[in-house]
Amino acid sequence: MLVIKRDGTTVEYDRHKIEVAIEKANNEVPPTERVEKCEVEKILDFIESRKAPRILVEDIQDIIEQKLMELDKFVLAKTYIVYRYNRALVRKANTTDESILSLIKNANKDVMEENSNKNAVAAATQRDLIAGEVSKDLTKRILLPEKISQAHEDGVLHFHDADYFIQPIFNCCLINIGDMLDKGTVMNGKLIEPPKSFQVACTIVTQIIASVASSQYGGQSVDIKHLGKYLRKSYEKFKKSIETKSEGSIPAEMVEKLARERMKDELRAGVQTIQYQINTLMTTNGQSPFVTLFLHIDKDDEYVVENAMIVEEILRQRLEGIKNEAGVYITPAFPKLVYVLDEHNCLAGGEYDYITELAVKCSAKRMYPDYISAKKMRENYEGNVFSPMGCRSFLSPWKDENGNYKFEGRFNQGVVSINLPQIGIVARGNEDVFWKELDLRLELCFEALMCRHRALLGTKSDVSPVHWQYGAIARLDKGETIDKLLFDGYSSISLGYIGLYEVTKAMKGVSHTTPEGAEFALKVMNHLRATTDRWKEETNIGFALYGTPAESLCYRFARIDKAKFGSIEDITDKGYYTNSYHVDVREDIDAFHKFEFESQFQKISSGGAISYVEIPNMRHNLEGIEDVVKFIYENIQYAEFNTKSDYCHVCGYDGEIVINDNNEWECPACGNKDHAKMNVTRRTCGYLGENFWNVGKTKEIKARVLHL
Repeated sequence: MLVIKRDGTTVEYDRHKIEVAIEKANNEVPPTERVEKCEVEKILDFIESRKAPRILVEDIQDIIEQKLMELDKFVLAKTYIVYRYNRALVRKANTTDESILSLIKNANKDVMEENSNKNAVAAATQRDLIAGEVSKDLTKRILLPEKISQAHEDGVLHFHDADYFIQPIFNCCLINIGDMLDKGTVMNGKLIEPPKSFQVACTIVTQIIASVASSQYGGQSVDIKHLGKYLRKSYEKFKKSIETKSEGSIPAEMVEKLARERMKDELRAGVQTIQYQINTLMTTNGQSPFVTLFLHIDKDDEYVVENAMIVEEILRQRLEGIKNEAGVYITPAFPKLVYVLDEHNCLAGGEYDYITELAVKCSAKRMYPDYISAKKMRENYEGNVFSPMGCRSFLSPWKDENGNYKFEGRFNQGVVSINLPQIGIVARGNEDVFWKELDLRLELCFEALMCRHRALLGTKSDVSPVHWQYGAIARLDKGETIDKLLFDGYSSISLGYIGLYEVTKAMKGVSHTTPEGAEFALKVMNHLRATTDRWKEETNIGFALYGTPAESLCYRFARIDKAKFGSIEDITDKGYYTNSYHVDVREDIDAFHKFEFESQFQKISSGGAISYVEIPNMRHNLEGIEDVVKFIYENIQYAEFNTKSDYCHVCGYDGEIVINDNNEWECPACGNKDHAKMNVTRRTCGYLGENFWNVGKTKEIKARVLHL
């Protein structure tokens, strides 16, 4: 008997191949679900009894499935079907043709909109996106267990950054920039010696940022406090030079004045170098480096005066903006800024309040910086104040062999997020079902996270020398593995979550801002935290609970659940889920009560959390923003402001894009009406999809529930 294969070729029938296939399925089910050898023989005899000169391979497989079900071996039949499906996937040498070709033709909307920081039309960016599609395909078919891949497809969980999973690289980090500047580093095989001036230090920092960004897939953060000493070096160099050249002919106070003027010139030039370099450099993943600058004026730092000057200049230049190709000042996407509020700059009569007042003006016009309360952070992190990683996740306190806290030079291994609303929908208000299902899905998340961890095990320092050998993370030997940095809490690995509001609504019928809802929501959060703590204790790996700031995931989960369960009022019907623990954007709650309510969840989500409020008319509401900033310092660890941030690609206008009398988007600066050449974004819920009118044709972006 000849067997006709899928490609049309024929081979001699081989019963042994069928025995092997059934045996593999047999080994994956409980003993009670297995078929005996004699039963396998009967299946083979039936196939052979047909005495067909030719038979399709699909027909053979159909017969096997039918006979297994006739034997009431339904679990085995299902396992064989899955095995058959997996083999079919493996046989497809390339399942990415369509996605890649559509990407090149600028028609792959999902991929093109997945990362708003990337220009998916540019060839350099497309190269990275094409590689990402190949990585996602291999991850789904080969690298991940079938149940994890299926859980991702079903929206049970989200396996973040599958487009980079094929490589042994990690998520985000805090660059040990002080070590790299003080001890020197190596990039592209070239020695970079410690700088002797502020300007050179700024240039080296941007080179490090670009090099680091090219060998990881998440964000990075740099604490600018390490630049203070170099600003002082420049001042001392200028002063000495003036004194030497003047040979005592210039009075000391004039020498001081001239040296300070030259230092201020270098300060402006150095900060401008950072801003322009970050916005013009292109990393190997086709975008500007995803970097955050941590602006902390630490009164105990010996260079606090210089660092205050640097922070002030960074804010001043961000307030001004950066010119686009049309010469119009616009808001740059990077670097992101995080400004620390402490007792000496919290607008309560402190020495550095004037810098916070500048930060408020910057927030009003440019929406940055974000704000961290040093007071609340010390309460949550054993007295420490440190930067979030570029992805807004936080590390847990960790001490070195000398008992000193260490945060810089640490990183995150990766993220998997759980879809909480889906569990509530499945449970239908039954708490017994809910908690059981939650634990089952958490174990799936654990397995997925362990896949991320194991993918990094055995990675040698040579894969990214700038990270592992030359100081960004560590200074390991060539050929040494990074394994010791994956344990003992040195690095984190994160469980994210989406939709605390919706799961509370599904289970209790009320918002989590109500007393009954808050009780349930806190119970869920504490359970998630206890689970990650247990994983950490059992594995000695730094598991952390992460309030995922993943706007696109809010839409992906909601889209999957609506297709599966239909339109459910105030859950799937909105088209989005709320981010992590956040209050739903439609609730009538003021900024102060929102921050006060959400702060209790930030403490539980110690692996990362950020809250935000929308302040209307920010550019003309400085007093209101100052009131909120004061409130942040006293009440919540990490917060940001949202408002309308429109942008016209034709003229570079970054004010409000208006709707004219014909219900068209229109740039008030140049009259552009081509919506494709505009960004009309609202950071309230993060929606980045297509705008549309509601049924009443009112001036509203319905998906964002934000009236214009």
